[in-house]
Amino acid sequence: MRVTNNMMSSQLLLNLNRNGVRMNDLQTQLSTGRKLNKPSDDPVGITYSMRYRAELSSNSQHQANVDSALSWLDFNDTVVGQVGGIIQHLKELTVQASNSTNPQSALDSIKTEVEQLKEQLIDLANSKMNGKYIFNGENYDKKPYDFAKDANNLSDTINVGDLLTDSGQINFIVGDSIQLAINTSGNEIFGSPSEKDDDHLFTMIDRLTTALGNGDFPAISGELDKFDTRLDKVMTVRAEIGAKTNRVELMNTRLQDLEINLTDMQAKTEDADYEKVVIQSKIAESIYNASLASGSKIISTSLVDFLR
Repeated sequence: MRVTNNMMSSQLLLNLNRNGVRMNDLQTQLSTGRKLNKPSDDPVGITYSMRYRAELSSNSQHQANVDSALSWLDFNDTVVGQVGGIIQHLKELTVQASNSTNPQSALDSIKTEVEQLKEQLIDLANSKMNGKYIFNGENYDKKPYDFAKDANNLSDTINVGDLLTDSGQINFIVGDSIQLAINTSGNEIFGSPSEKDDDHLFTMIDRLTTALGNGDFPAISGELDKFDTRLDKVMTVRAEIGAKTNRVELMNTRLQDLEINLTDMQAKTEDADYEKVVIQSKIAESIYNASLASGSKIISTSLVDFLR
């Protein structure tokens, strides 16, 4: 078979182009640091890469939810702890006031402090975080303990025991198919209307205030056990918050480990072996330069050659 100049030129150009494409692909990997720069580089690898990216995105959202849940739980724990502290102080004042040797002036002073503590409890019951009331369930946009104002612009809180807070749960998605209720109802902490005649916190304070004003020592002493009962319930709620916090923290650790694993698998799929690519790139560059040099010698015809 006769090998023509056209055949030699075509074959040379084909090989030069193949070597050039190979060198360009390796240089692209060097510049991007990735071995997958387009779907044709590795169709199967691209499929895994997209899957890892989707899972990492979902994991990031779960971590954001966990951070929000932890903030909510920490704030709840702080507020409930403050409520427990006030109940403890109310109990101490009740013990102090139950001493029958106290004059009425002393009882009146204690009464004034008790009334102020009730106002502080109401402020805590209406606590907000990020514009949401934390003790009103799914109705977090409505104040749970809202009272009408009298002519002196003072809150009329005498019927606070009749108020019912929303018991709906606020769920945070902290993992695949994992939802965790992180809110606490105000009635769990302060008492529900069904407990109004027993150990509803605000009703107890109203009874104590009345007894202090009347100098009724038996009635004052009668509230001690009720304060203990309500304090136990508040501590139980706080323990539940602590348990949920531990659960969310465990989920956070799990999500962080999952992120590391997914990132590692994504890197193995997408990232180039830099040292290996550098060597291959140098080899490809040498081959391409050698091809150019040999081509210049093989196809060296000029106009003079055709005039001979």
